[in-house]
Order: sequence, then structure tokens, then C-alpha cells
Amino acid sequence: MTARKNKMVFGWRVYGLGVMAMAMVCLAWGDFDPGQPVPKDFPDRTALAYAAAAFMLVAGAAVQWRRTAAWGAAALTAYYALIVVIMMNGRVVLAHYAEFGTYSGIAEQLAIAAGGLIVYAASTRIDAASAERLTRLGQLVFGVCALLFGGAHFFYMNLTAPLVPKWLPPTQEFWAYATGLGHIAAGVAILTGVCTRLAAILLTAMYVSFTLLVHAPMLLADPSNHWIWSENVLNLALIGVAWVVTDSLVRPR
Repeated sequence: MTARKNKMVFGWRVYGLGVMAMAMVCLAWGDFDPGQPVPKDFPDRTALAYAAAAFMLVAGAAVQWRRTAAWGAAALTAYYALIVVIMMNGRVVLAHYAEFGTYSGIAEQLAIAAGGLIVYAASTRIDAASAERLTRLGQLVFGVCALLFGGAHFFYMNLTAPLVPKWLPPTQEFWAYATGLGHIAAGVAILTGVCTRLAAILLTAMYVSFTLLVHAPMLLADPSNHWIWSENVLNLALIGVAWVVTDSLVRPR
């Protein structure tokens, strides 16, 4: 494994841990992740939810080890891109194509697929040119996702601002707008290649701050809430994706 790949291993592990955490929440509640919409009347829905969670747990664990990282990442990329984004969320797009939240919601799942693609490109045995193309594709997809995340802050300011701690100066609205702009700036940087690594680092740090300032306090206040648990583990997965993107932007010496 090259020095560049060695530097990326920690990011892989955060990513894999995030997926494993999502799987464990699904197993605990016996249901699909909220970002994986499956109709309530779907045949054998509960059994399928457990099967999907078990798959995510095994694939996320596989990413933790170098020998199995490639197949684990490939499995997660295929699952999220084909099953979650296209099959599960495709019908949601058709039914709610005029709602911005539809696309920002899909972006959360697509970002996980992008992270898996980058991990796969770095851990599998393929030629350098192919690995570089797959890595850049993953980066571009994540850049688009960041734009959609930022747009959601503006479209749903009434939902975003209340999440900001009231004690944080100057105002909740200020930080809601600031983080929205931060997402958009990071997305533009990743797509254009201007200050890309700095943007990815700052985006990773912002996701970490979301855990510390927003998601963890909500969980402590209401530890039995399924949605809050899901938001916490989703944010952990996005920290992993952003970290993977950041590490993939390290230029080989």
C-alpha cells in the first residue's frame, strides 16, 4: 500500500464506523433508516429491514480492514447508489419532484455512496488512471451533495435555525445561514478544484461541530427518539465521507 493510501486509512475507518452505527440503530428499532424509504405495506418489510441493516453492518466492518476494505466499499457503493438512491428514493422523487427536500434527502444517501466509491478506488488493485477517475467522480458527486445540503438550509430556514443552540452568539439565524453558505462554498470548491482540500477540511470540521453542538445535546435530552438517533449516526457517516474526501485530496509526493 502506498504512503498516500496509508494516510487515508483513518478516514476509511470513520466512514465504516458511521455506516456500522447506522446499521445498529436500524437493528435496534427493527426498521429501515429514515433515508431508506420503504412503504409500510411492503411484503416482509421488517425482515428486509433487518437484512439491510445486517448487510450494512458487515460491509461497514469490512471497510475497517485493508484486506476487505475494497469489497466492503464496493458493496456499500452499489447498495446506496442502486438500491437506496434509485430504487428506494426514485419513487419519492416522482411523487415529490417539486420539493427541494426530496433532493437534499437523496444527497445524504448519495454522499455515502460517493464515500464508498473513493474508498474502493484507493483500496482495490486497479491501475492508477482508473483509480484517479473513480476518486474524482466520488469527489464531484460529494461536491454536488454539499451544494444541495447548503440549499436546504436556505429553503428550510424555519427548520434549520431552531437546531442552533440559543446560547451561541450572535443569533440562530446567523449560524443557519453561515453553515448553509459553508456547504455551498465547499461544494463549489470541490467541483472547481479551487482551494479544494481546505474546503474539505473545513466541511469535515463543520460536521464534527454539528455533532457536538446540535445532535449530541438533542440525544441527551431525548435518548429514546429514533429520529434523533438516526440523525446522529447519519452525521457520523457524513463526517466519515468528508474525511475520506479530504484524505483523497492529498497530493502524492
